[in-house]
Amino acid sequence: MSFQAYLENIKTKTGKTADDFRKLAAEKGFTNGETLAEGVKAAEIIRWLKEDYDLGRGHAMAIYALLKGAKSEGSE
Repeated sequence: MSFQAYLENIKTKTGKTADDFRKLAAEKGFTNGETLAEGVKAAEIIRWLKEDYDLGRGHAMAIYALLKGAKSEGSE
């Protein structure tokens, strides 16, 4: 599954876009600008997304990669 397909599936499930998750992560203090805040671990993001949006690990890791800057919309 491509990265873009993950993002599309996440939007279908949650109604939230990649930009929405960027904003939500910033509100929670997980990011500062374009990158993860210092000390934020994948486990924290995974837990938040599971608790608030019922996302599984694979989809949560896609959002983590997006927040980390390792991937972007349209990535393979």
